[in-house]
Amino acid sequence: MDFPLGRKLFYQEIRQPDEQVSLERAALYIALEEYPDLDVEEHLNALDTIALDVQDRLPAESYPLKILRKINQYLYEDLGFVGNTAEYYDPRNSFLNDVIERRTGIPISLSLVYLAIAQRIDFPMVGIGMPGHFLIRPVVSEMEVFIDVFHQGEILFAQDCQERMAQIYQQPVELRPEFLEAVTPRQFLMRMLTNLKVIYIDRSNFQKALAATERILLLFPNTPVELRDRGILYYQLNRLHEARQDFEDYLTLVPTAQDAPVIQQLLDRMR
Repeated sequence: MDFPLGRKLFYQEIRQPDEQVSLERAALYIALEEYPDLDVEEHLNALDTIALDVQDRLPAESYPLKILRKINQYLYEDLGFVGNTAEYYDPRNSFLNDVIERRTGIPISLSLVYLAIAQRIDFPMVGIGMPGHFLIRPVVSEMEVFIDVFHQGEILFAQDCQERMAQIYQQPVELRPEFLEAVTPRQFLMRMLTNLKVIYIDRSNFQKALAATERILLLFPNTPVELRDRGILYYQLNRLHEARQDFEDYLTLVPTAQDAPVIQQLLDRMR
């Protein structure tokens, strides 16, 4: 199949070892499928410029909390970046070029901007895939704090994270250690693509949902749930041969899955 340029560049980027994957470049390649005329280098340069401006504002004694405050001040007060509470499920919130230009986004896309700036000023940070809400954390030995980029860079401790989860799920939630573990670049990109996939399915835009799912499978090949979902999307698009193959692969990988009888019924219907 002749994939679009953005897909090819995305695949080339994620084939590298984790430490060499550029999250912001991969994210812009995701956007390139939506915006074929997108100038990737222009948006990378925009991140470079923001980082230089932050660097110029850093105090002589660069303690972690002081660095965080300066990043927050510049991103949120000077540039006006903000979490998009009014249109949270607007797909533009998941495209890095839109987030940079519109200065609004959702937790994971704003986290990507913040991480890109931190990397450029040599202040290591990592993404934290907390259920229901994405955070970031500076990699410093003397303290463990988390940054909620969606809420103006609010600084949280572990107890605050538990309270935030309880707010999101509207019930008490046990904070397990794995909830605050750092994500890999591939896990980060998968979460971005999953957001797009869900948005497009809700809008019945199955072609774009399929594109998101296909890229998830480039990140994590033969993931059963994604194979099943791609099969369903193929089925919705009347691409029955591809749907049949994905359903058969899904049942081979997880023959005792709870939804296996339903998938088998779809297979029987197509036959």
